[in-house]
Amino acid sequence: MNSDSDLQIAGDILEVPHLLQAPREHPATVAEFAGLARSIAADRSQWEHLVRYDTTSRWYHRLRTGPGYEVWLLSWVPGQGSGPHDHGRSSGVLTVLDGTLTERTGRGTRALTAGAQRVFAPGYVHEVVNDALEPAVSLHIYYPGLTEMPMHTRPHCEARTAPGPVTA
Repeated sequence: MNSDSDLQIAGDILEVPHLLQAPREHPATVAEFAGLARSIAADRSQWEHLVRYDTTSRWYHRLRTGPGYEVWLLSWVPGQGSGPHDHGRSSGVLTVLDGTLTERTGRGTRALTAGAQRVFAPGYVHEVVNDALEPAVSLHIYYPGLTEMPMHTRPHCEARTAPGPVTA
């Protein structure tokens, strides 16, 4: 009897334990780091009670570490931003947990709402700002752990000037 069922053609993979890979204790791929960020984001009990808002500087808290990586929790009150920077030799995953953040790069500007993720490689230059009227919270995973954050000038940002008084 012919069947198009993959289960019947290939068999049940759970019946072949030697083909199953043991789950990793720590992430090792970009997809696994992004998945770790999503799982932390989904479990507010892991981070919500730790969040603080500081009007004088961006607040941050190292949430966890693993072999070669760090997980950071950051809060952003309206108007706070990172300035244009990269992450040295670290790759990363940025996940917005609450609120809206704006990311500016040489390619443009994008609003990142709760649940949005950005994955970046070493040397990726961006600026993250809370342009909204409400506070925001984000999660950042760096691999290897963040050891430097070189600041950059703003060649991709247009100068903005407030209009002056109208004179007759």
